[in-house]
Amino acid sequence: MYWLVALMSVAILGLIAGGIALEWRPSLSRRIRPWFKSAMGSQLLVFVAAQVALLALGVHDAMAETGASAAGTAEMTVGMGLAMIGVGIPTGLSTIGAGIAVGPIGAASLAAITEKPENLGRTLIYLGLAEGIAIYGLVISILLLNKL
Repeated sequence: MYWLVALMSVAILGLIAGGIALEWRPSLSRRIRPWFKSAMGSQLLVFVAAQVALLALGVHDAMAETGASAAGTAEMTVGMGLAMIGVGIPTGLSTIGAGIAVGPIGAASLAAITEKPENLGRTLIYLGLAEGIAIYGLVISILLLNKL
């Protein structure tokens, strides 16, 4: 399984190195353009294939549960670690969604307030509704954490 992780790491580092090289020296893109698309495409293909292989071959190890230790407390397994990561995903995604929602709403509310200051309360309600998305994600994460 370690060779899959190494393969994915090499593919990611290749993508990052290619992006940095093209950012620092954009003139390189004219010289490497004939093979650039195929190289980046092959790195992405290797990364996706390694992800699928890691899931297919590593799902048994991830879900394997060891018995309780001598003291009576359960050890932290890979499956439990993945479950803990999964508990945090709703909060992270909902926070990203709230940030995407608050940006345009905040800009529009600022423009509306400069034209009509009496609309302040209404615009604050809209901002609060957008921020509520993050709170919903946090509540879901807390509910999932209680199930573990």
